[in-house]
Amino acid sequence: MGTRAERLEWTRGDGLVAVGAAATDLTGLSLSAVVDGTPFTVTGALGLVLAALTLLFRRHHPLPVLGAVLTLGLVVNVATPAAPHFGLTLTVALFTVGRRCRPAAVAAAGLATVPLAAVGLGGSVIPSGLNVLTNALAAALVVGAAVAANRWQHQAEANRLLLAERAVAEERRRIARELHDIVAHHITTMQLMAGGARVSLEHDPGAAREALVTLEASGRMALGEMRQLLDVLRAGEEAESVPPAPQPGTADLQRIVTESRLAGMDTEFTVHGTVRPLPPTVGLTVFRVVQEALTNARKHAGNANARVRLTYGPQEVSVEVCDDGPGDGPPRRTPARPRSGRAGYGLIGMRERVALHGGTLEAAPREDGGFRVAARLPVPAAAGAPDGAEREDHRR
Repeated sequence: MGTRAERLEWTRGDGLVAVGAAATDLTGLSLSAVVDGTPFTVTGALGLVLAALTLLFRRHHPLPVLGAVLTLGLVVNVATPAAPHFGLTLTVALFTVGRRCRPAAVAAAGLATVPLAAVGLGGSVIPSGLNVLTNALAAALVVGAAVAANRWQHQAEANRLLLAERAVAEERRRIARELHDIVAHHITTMQLMAGGARVSLEHDPGAAREALVTLEASGRMALGEMRQLLDVLRAGEEAESVPPAPQPGTADLQRIVTESRLAGMDTEFTVHGTVRPLPPTVGLTVFRVVQEALTNARKHAGNANARVRLTYGPQEVSVEVCDDGPGDGPPRRTPARPRSGRAGYGLIGMRERVALHGGTLEAAPREDGGFRVAARLPVPAAAGAPDGAEREDHRR
């Protein structure tokens, strides 16, 4: 529906605005005819309706629409000797110019509107000073409201970008802590074991001793590079005081699937391909993607059904989380899963994690209802994979 609406020149909201403006101006014209005793002409009514219809195209052609409204307004003023007025159709047209055009064009449009809207009012072709003054005040209020709305919109957009940047920075900080928890422990252990083996060996062959020395040097170098990476990720942030803790991986997916079922969402979990050990950081990323996707599904899809599919490929691992829509619960949509396609902060975090490993993430509504999150992470098959690795293709 959104794609079809984008192809049209006008939207349903524009139609409602046009109908409302026409109804309001016609009501004002009829009341003026009753109060002042002036005739209610068909030409005047038709001119008001045609002027309101031009508002359908005001978003893409604001200046031509304003010109058309002023021209038809002249016809109405001449055909119907109504009392001085500044109609709703003219207000909407001028407000749209103020929102969508450059300051110079807005100023010129406002100056042209003041005298032209007063021509023919009260049965006089030459605008009176009172009518011009009234129109000037009305035009100033409309243009001022448009300028204020533009400033508010720009400020809101700046605040949104700032919040998104903060969310990215916070997610990168969490990634830095988790990388430290996983990688630093293993590299430090490798370094200590290699150094201890080199010291304790009494009759090692020269080749073995040289290999152990190389292993120790490699571990020290890897630890230094890892710390340098963490310094980059944590740049400008406060020091972390959270104690290290074991981090989850693909082996823990069954646990969060079970939690999702206990929370009321019927969740299916399948594994395809030859199961093999993944690097800890990749396993953690897969876990976080599934965790965030299931959390969003429970929040925004009600009591829907969900499906988690983990696939081990020759050179990659992929995970897909789908739900089938709002289900029995209320579809509460929030910025974490927007309809407009803009990524919320939860999706920003997932994209940041996946991009760190050179992968891709897709998150979008499904054509048949529901939502889909799919991540692909490059993971070359290990040369020394265990021979006993089994191929799993089953449901859990």
